[in-house]
Amino acid sequence: MTQDELKALVGQAATAFVEPGSIIGVGTGSTVNCFIDALAQMPVRIKAAVSSSQQSTARMQALGIQVLDANEVESLAVYIDGADEIDHAGCMIKGGGAALTREKIVADISQRFICIVDESKLVTTLGRFPLPVEVIPMAAAQIARRLRKLGGEPVLRAGVVTDNGGQIIDVHGLSIGEPNALEREINQWPGVVSCGIFARNKASVCLLGTAQGVKTLTF
Repeated sequence: MTQDELKALVGQAATAFVEPGSIIGVGTGSTVNCFIDALAQMPVRIKAAVSSSQQSTARMQALGIQVLDANEVESLAVYIDGADEIDHAGCMIKGGGAALTREKIVADISQRFICIVDESKLVTTLGRFPLPVEVIPMAAAQIARRLRKLGGEPVLRAGVVTDNGGQIIDVHGLSIGEPNALEREINQWPGVVSCGIFARNKASVCLLGTAQGVKTLTF
């Protein structure tokens, strides 16, 4: 199977976790686009969705799915999103699409995080994919210096402005053996909006697309 076929497979499988008539959280990215397309084909549609990006909002609205602001809901039963990496404990690196902060907000108001990825994203130790960190622009140089002290090589993502008006620093060369500790450390630095480690808001379930079909991992 091609990677696109695997994405379509897990996108369709994720609809099994969606209660018709409910309000759900929807993430961002190419795999999530497959889920959104599958969502629109459900015989009984959801009531509405809370979106983590302007891109996903536009795609859902084009398919006739109502999108609510996160401030309009108290809790979501489920959040469906992809990841750039996921380990065997359900911790993830996210932010390749620069939507990490809004993704973390929607994940935080959701009772369950269903991660949809192809098998290439499953790793033993996080860090092969560069760690995105969203920063306030005036703090970018200081945050980069701090990241170098951790042993990483920070690179400002050129030409990218997040939906929040922030910049993204991608940190290469980290081996993240303790995701919870590193997430807490980076998030406390002044000027950091959010880092792309999802350990506090880790996945509850991972739907893993493989050549043999969808494998379900629970954490």
